Amino acid sequence: MSGDRNEPEPDTDRPAGHGPTRAKRLRPTWHPVASATGCPSYSGVFPRDERAAGEARVMVATVLAVWHLPRLVADAELVASELVTNAVRHARGPDVGMTVTRTGHTKVRVAVTDGSPLLPRLRGADLLAETGRGLRLVDGLSQDWGVTPCVRGKSVWAEVGEAGTG
Repeated sequence: MSGDRNEPEPDTDRPAGHGPTRAKRLRPTWHPVASATGCPSYSGVFPRDERAAGEARVMVATVLAVWHLPRLVADAELVASELVTNAVRHARGPDVGMTVTRTGHTKVRVAVTDGSPLLPRLRGADLLAETGRGLRLVDGLSQDWGVTPCVRGKSVWAEVGEAGTG
């Protein structure tokens, strides 16, 4: 629904005919997509590098603003950031996919897809470790989370919403 005033325009600063070989990094492509459930969704692809988590947070914040869900932004941004960071660190392939789906009146699902078949696992709490707490944060902030195997890799998803809503 490009052109609809309620749709974000993530690619308006991308010059026509210029691909990823440009010296300056361009904002990733993400756009509304049809979901299997009929729920509104946005999907994007990020290069698998250290900037992907920040770009995922921007996408989540923009989509939730379009859907008028400001109370979900902080938790959904953190969940997206942790899931994308895990994919960047542990997956393979040149990019990471992310879909944000509105699954209820005040509930969204953030799903991150990568090219690795290895499933994530919750680690024991090590307070001195610099890494390893991302899935604990996802578990604490989300109403539910899980992993769906894909033909090439997996999709790790988490649902964020207001308590008692669907």
